[in-house]
Amino acid sequence: MRENQKLAWLVIAAWLCIISSLINGAVEAAPQSARVQRLPGFNGSFPSEHYAGYIDVGKKHLFYYFIQSERDPVKDPVVLWLNGGPGCSSFDGFVYEHGPFDFGSGKKLPKLYLNQYSWSKVSNIIYLDSPAGVGFSYSDNTNDYETSDLKTASDTHNFLIKWFQQYPDFRPNPFFVAGESYAGIYVPTLVSAIAAGNEAGGKPVIKIKGYMIGNGVTDRLFDGNALVPFVHGMALIPDDLFKETESACNGSYYNPQTDACSKLIQKINGLVSGLNIYDILEPCYYGGPGSNSKKENNSALPPSFTQLGLDSGKIMGVRKRMFGRAWPFRAPVLDGIVPSWPQLLSGISSGVPCINDEVATVWLNNEDVRKAIHAKPISAIGEWDLCSGKLIYTHDASSMLPYHRNLTAKGYRALIFSGDHDMCVPYTGSEAWTNSLGYKTIDEWRPWLVDDQIAGYVRGYDKNLTFLTIKVSILLTSLFVLICFCPCLLVSR
Repeated sequence: MRENQKLAWLVIAAWLCIISSLINGAVEAAPQSARVQRLPGFNGSFPSEHYAGYIDVGKKHLFYYFIQSERDPVKDPVVLWLNGGPGCSSFDGFVYEHGPFDFGSGKKLPKLYLNQYSWSKVSNIIYLDSPAGVGFSYSDNTNDYETSDLKTASDTHNFLIKWFQQYPDFRPNPFFVAGESYAGIYVPTLVSAIAAGNEAGGKPVIKIKGYMIGNGVTDRLFDGNALVPFVHGMALIPDDLFKETESACNGSYYNPQTDACSKLIQKINGLVSGLNIYDILEPCYYGGPGSNSKKENNSALPPSFTQLGLDSGKIMGVRKRMFGRAWPFRAPVLDGIVPSWPQLLSGISSGVPCINDEVATVWLNNEDVRKAIHAKPISAIGEWDLCSGKLIYTHDASSMLPYHRNLTAKGYRALIFSGDHDMCVPYTGSEAWTNSLGYKTIDEWRPWLVDDQIAGYVRGYDKNLTFLTIKVSILLTSLFVLICFCPCLLVSR
């Protein structure tokens, strides 16, 4: 699984490197009161400067963690990273995906090791807990926890304006917004707010160049109808069942209109329910021995097989998924109130299927850690949770297709990437909606390579839109070989 994660983040690092190679900036100062001097669990010097703290947006206090690029903070882009949910902390990305450290596993305070595949190798990266009520972010007025797509975009835009006021020397750097799963909503709405602010003459000007979304929620029709073709293509259901379902549902799978269609969809869901929905090739974490989980049904297997997916105790044992915590249970996001993760999990005794978030919870609820990163103590704002139950969140931005059309028409670069074995937000939906925009294909579907091995497939469209898949189980080259010797990995237009 770790190899899959490396590949995904190397691809994005390469994209950032290509875009930033022609742009210069100047870095002179940053607020020293926000400087992170040390982190419990890590022995040694940071390869670049770290900063963390709160920026106030009205009565809301939004928490960020900022890491300067290890390569060249003057020239490298600034990237804002947003995890999904809605309502999940971007420390998910920091701890489990592409942050500066590898976290050792265990129930005690983990040891931290430098992550040689961190995005901070080639970019200045901000991890933001958004909206207020998520992670370490909070509000003095609990009514602020009732929020929505458009309010979140506005608040995050205001956060960025104030962030660049506090970090003025990063204003010349190219700026990108990136995220995954429900950030498929966060990212386009935020980039649109930034663009509108710039066009209205807002200061400081945020030099937004583009955005990246991984396995992102986009549109209820494309997202909702992606699963059945995906599981058929992956040989998870037989051909005759697929054809019968296709006929009974008339291509509309997420909202069955007949009893026959509904029964077939239920049958398909039952057939794939035991898989790791975030990567169908990976085993599941079931919470350890004695947990109430499906592994109890495998008593005929050898003991070593029943341990698959459990924490190995090795470094990186906690990284069990490719794209973090995505929108769950193959459910398209509909307009209106979006149920929170705690609500979704209320009937699941063993927690989110296949996911182990113990290390992040232990580390970020350690008071020494919170003090080191300038986060409020537990006594002031409560414990850190990966996904918040405080929010009443409304999806009010509808489909993202108009946002993507508008942004790409204005010249903003868009990289839409998908792990090709993610069943939660399948690549079939992302491929379909990018193609539906009707843009001219200027780079035909082709493989892209790492160490002469196919690492995935890419298609380039007019208007700076790129769709890319990332193949699992591939041998990797080092980060520096990828970004320095493979500039043709993605089409530069």
